[in-house]
Amino acid sequence: MIFNDFTQTMILSELEDAVGRENCSVKPVDKITHSVDYFWLPRMWADRGLNMPEADVIVSPKNAKEVSAVLKIANYYKLPVTTWGGGGGTQGGALPVCGGILLDTKRMNEIYDINEQGMYIECGTGSIYKHIEWAANERGYATMHYPSSLTCATVCGFVAHSGIGALSTKYGKIDDMVLKMEVVLPNGDIIETSPAPKHAAGPDLNQIFIGSEGTLGVITKAQMRIYNQAEERRFRGFLFKNLTDAFNAGRELLQKFKPSVMRLYDEAETSTLIKKIVGVSKPGAFMNVAIEGVSEIVEVEEKILLDLFSKYGAEDLGSEYGEKWWKEKITFFYPGHMMDLPQMFGTMDSIAPYDKIEKIYWAMKEAIETNFPMARFIAHFSHWYEWGAMIYDRFIVDDVPSDPHEALRLHNAIWNCGVRTAIANGGVVNDHHGVGMKLGRLMKEQYGPAMQVFEGLKAALDPNRIMNPFKLGL
Repeated sequence: MIFNDFTQTMILSELEDAVGRENCSVKPVDKITHSVDYFWLPRMWADRGLNMPEADVIVSPKNAKEVSAVLKIANYYKLPVTTWGGGGGTQGGALPVCGGILLDTKRMNEIYDINEQGMYIECGTGSIYKHIEWAANERGYATMHYPSSLTCATVCGFVAHSGIGALSTKYGKIDDMVLKMEVVLPNGDIIETSPAPKHAAGPDLNQIFIGSEGTLGVITKAQMRIYNQAEERRFRGFLFKNLTDAFNAGRELLQKFKPSVMRLYDEAETSTLIKKIVGVSKPGAFMNVAIEGVSEIVEVEEKILLDLFSKYGAEDLGSEYGEKWWKEKITFFYPGHMMDLPQMFGTMDSIAPYDKIEKIYWAMKEAIETNFPMARFIAHFSHWYEWGAMIYDRFIVDDVPSDPHEALRLHNAIWNCGVRTAIANGGVVNDHHGVGMKLGRLMKEQYGPAMQVFEGLKAALDPNRIMNPFKLGL
């Protein structure tokens, strides 16, 4: 806040009046804990003993009415507002880089309704996703949204960054699971997006706010789809001789039916992580496939799967490795398996149609390993669609510059190289982690003149530019 102490205290008293004194904090420990997410750069910065930008005050509203009051205060004083969910984002989307107000959503965690006729759960978006999964399970249903951050990330975090879970091929991304939302606009107005998720009454308002990363408003309530529990879920592990055969098999399979899981690992990840966690020790590219639903249908789909993959020379490893993968699916992100400090690492998660995806993989691998000999490039293909797939493409640097400024520059240089290579070969910069600060500088390169559509929405809804500044390239 660019104000004197008296004015700051006056503003703080207004915020306390809006949400309760006990729900406003200027404590140094609260500011520090809300200044670093899982983005490598701020973690490295803090690890080296340097200070990240901090909010001036942390506010924790309970509902849309309180959020509205906070945003009206922020607009009047032209204070930046950054929305915080679980703090597990990887792109710096929740970092309060301009100070101001950090709006912590976790008090907005009420489950309002589990509607068995409408097949949805309505909840505050500060709810930890695992909690709404438990609530659905108690009624015999499931959310079918199982990302690695299920136990710590909030509904608003997933929705604002267009998140995705392990069963995405069958059930879709988070945007496929949202039926309706309550959103507080930057001026404090409270709106509902639509009484129905599909219609012809103009553009879909849900899709304007999903993936907007807090730059256009604050999502305070959501109706999320729930599903009947699958009667049966079967896993099958396969080993392909090369990625080309695996892509052709996966593409053809998705023209016939939708498995719930399709994970393909390149030879580098198969020989390291898959060997270590799942136990596959043979050379090749490992793919795990899951089929689920009504037992009779699962039986038919499994036969189609086996016949088709056999045509492409895949070795059938049976169910053992597939079931092991499912059991250990979050173990991949535990210490000892997941990349972590002091290593430098990044996940670019490029996405493209089938006619471009393998070309992008090889082009990125060559570009990064040629221009940055200190970096290793590994990848798996996590989420598949009828039209294409995403590359969970990673770079790893073990020998990191000791100077944090040089480390920052190297990290960004590798990112620039990898992402620009993906764009040049027909890819999109991100599938589901969001843009945040990490990729904002590359948004105009991705969209060109089309970026003015995003900029126009921002100018119309947030003319004072208070909402999550310097994120999403806005």
